[in-house]
Amino acid sequence: MHYIFYGPEGSGKGTQVKLLSEKLHISVLTSGDLVRDAAANDNGLIGDACRRALKEGRYVPDSEMFVLWKNKLRSKEAKKGFILDGFPRNLRQAKFLIRKISKYGYGIDKFIHLTLSDKDATGRLLKRNRKTFEGSNESHDTVEKIRSRLANFRKHEEELVSFFDTLKLLLNVDGSGSVPDIHKHILKGLLLSS
Repeated sequence: MHYIFYGPEGSGKGTQVKLLSEKLHISVLTSGDLVRDAAANDNGLIGDACRRALKEGRYVPDSEMFVLWKNKLRSKEAKKGFILDGFPRNLRQAKFLIRKISKYGYGIDKFIHLTLSDKDATGRLLKRNRKTFEGSNESHDTVEKIRSRLANFRKHEEELVSFFDTLKLLLNVDGSGSVPDIHKHILKGLLLSS
């Protein structure tokens, strides 16, 4: 079982990923974990790029991310099954992913798209009010910052969703309900019993 979760911040993606991973006993793979792992353990150019990105609070460029993902996707653990969270973020990453895993002898079973309006996402994120980093007084979730991150997400959403729809892998799930309801809809869409 190989699934991708995709949705705007505030859609409850992290919670739903955790619930499904616990139910199916499969790993969750995220770009963030790969970057942190490389920053801690890689003494080469990739590790340098990851440490720099973490320090400056920006994404690692695709070229470096592709090296990290290539290594991960061909691992025994990945072939057994996974849930991808936060990757792919754009069409280029999606094409890379599909190309690589078909080369490694497996495919994606479903692209789970949690839908949520900007208004609902903003409301949830303002309630959450995370700090920029631990011990900081600066909020990560101001209206301006949320608006900017959501705009960035929406920029790629349509083409990414349409790409997976063309591959007949799309499962749209309304992210505005309660956690148990959304979980139930996901299981139903994946033809799994609750």
